Amino acid sequence: MKCFQSTKAIKKLAGIVLFSTASMVWSAPTTNDVVKGYSELVYANYTDTVKAATQLQIAIDSFLTAPSKAGLDAAKKAWLNAREFYGQTEAFRFYAGPIDDENGPEGQINAWPMDESYVDYVQGNAKSGFINNTKFEITRDALIQENERGGEENIATGWHAIEFLLWGQDLSQSGPGQRPYTDYVKGKGKNAERRAAYLREITALLVHDLQTVQLAWAPGSPDNFRTSFEKGGQESVRKILVGLGSLSRGELAGERLEVALFSQDQEDEHSCFSDNTHRDAVSNAQGILNVWTGTYKRANGEVLRVPALAELVGARAPEVAKNTTRQIQNSVKAASAIRAPFDREIVGGANAPGPKRVKATVDSLVAQSTLLVESATAIGINQLTLTLP
Repeated sequence: MKCFQSTKAIKKLAGIVLFSTASMVWSAPTTNDVVKGYSELVYANYTDTVKAATQLQIAIDSFLTAPSKAGLDAAKKAWLNAREFYGQTEAFRFYAGPIDDENGPEGQINAWPMDESYVDYVQGNAKSGFINNTKFEITRDALIQENERGGEENIATGWHAIEFLLWGQDLSQSGPGQRPYTDYVKGKGKNAERRAAYLREITALLVHDLQTVQLAWAPGSPDNFRTSFEKGGQESVRKILVGLGSLSRGELAGERLEVALFSQDQEDEHSCFSDNTHRDAVSNAQGILNVWTGTYKRANGEVLRVPALAELVGARAPEVAKNTTRQIQNSVKAASAIRAPFDREIVGGANAPGPKRVKATVDSLVAQSTLLVESATAIGINQLTLTLP
């Protein structure tokens, strides 16, 4: 069943979405329809992510060829843009798929929080990091080997290593890091050429790793992950729900928001160098909504619409489906209310405005995780092991 329709073609009746045209009405999808639609959505999101990461690579290469403040600002803007797409893909994790199975590249792509002194100089230590260790050879294999070696915070690659090399440490209470572009100018920045080589290498690795995940979800391949996933039926639906529930409760509500709210420590925020943590929360929450409703707004502005979990659950438990949809939408709204910079938003007592906004988002995400379990039960899935904080 294919139902990739425009927004105008949708009507909602008693929690069940009916796709209609002038001449026909399509009822709620089957399990296989949902699994195949999910695969289509995942591939579209990863494709947009790869394209955005490639644009980031182009912007960084341009900046490093002729370092300037304008070039650095353009690279930062490209990083922020690419994160919007990648953040939504995190709804596709937590069930040993190609992003995070035992051989998956997730740890090279998005590991955090990062000990920045592992990579480059920090306040009080001008000689720290691989960049300032001239005996260390900057190669892809060496950086892969060193990533998370000796500790989870020893992050050498991925989004946040790139973020740090673009913004530098965040030493401000009112804004992001302020790394000078001269850090990359030979003769001005110490080890500028090594810093440039490092940034080039990890950006190329990020694009490569994202491409491997994209290819695992590509249509038409006889032996990739997507082919086997689409044959999984109810088990594949269970995996989809595990991904949504685990991101909702364990990762986003727990590790990314609750921990930081409790510690009120800048080191516990997700994208601390760029002060982009508030947008990380929104894009993660949006990714959950995308999968649940079977919709995804592509980079070109088109809306992809596929058979959805909300429809599948709605056919058997309309009220559960409706309540789950409402709660997930509320989480996106709550996350969107969190203000930047996040490291100031988490400071204060429980009744302070910032902590209240973050806590409201946590509470909404916890509530939606419970409803996702109810949704699973409604369609006959009773073993839903979620990642918890």
